[in-house]
Amino acid sequence: MSTRRRYTALLRGVNVGGGKKIAMADLRAAIERLGYEDVRTLLNSGNVVFSARDRSLQKIAAALEKTILSDLGVSTRVTVLDANEFAQIMEENPLLEYADNPSRLHVAFFRDPTAGERLAAIAGEARPPDILAIGTRAGYLWLPNGMSASKLPLAIDKLLRDDVTVRTWGTVIKIRALLDAE
Repeated sequence: MSTRRRYTALLRGVNVGGGKKIAMADLRAAIERLGYEDVRTLLNSGNVVFSARDRSLQKIAAALEKTILSDLGVSTRVTVLDANEFAQIMEENPLLEYADNPSRLHVAFFRDPTAGERLAAIAGEARPPDILAIGTRAGYLWLPNGMSASKLPLAIDKLLRDDVTVRTWGTVIKIRALLDAE
């Protein structure tokens, strides 16, 4: 018999910068209709935490994408991580020593685990004071002058497209708190 595990789903481009709009109450309801439990959303940010029976992350992501499109009319890519993977991504962050502002430290979560290998091809495009580090399932960006002042986020988006979604460190901390909550 499988046990319930905690997961987070990170929706790409939802409710960011005038992008795709989804009411979080509607998103929670759609995910609950899939049979997932303890569904919680974070702000209007396209971040969801839920419990489910042990399943393939790819199957969960595909089910969420299909449901969001059919029930809410929004096409979006979804990156799903279990609580342990999410914690590992946080622990791997090598840029914490540089970061004095959690809104300027970003985590680029890889939907495709091989995305880090592709991202390595543009690592040299980081220009001081920006820093890019690559981990197992995420890239880490320190952008002290902000995301809009750096060419790095656009280069990453152009290279990885739907295989990446980015969150600030402050949001990552809040997602972790939801994952850890009983």
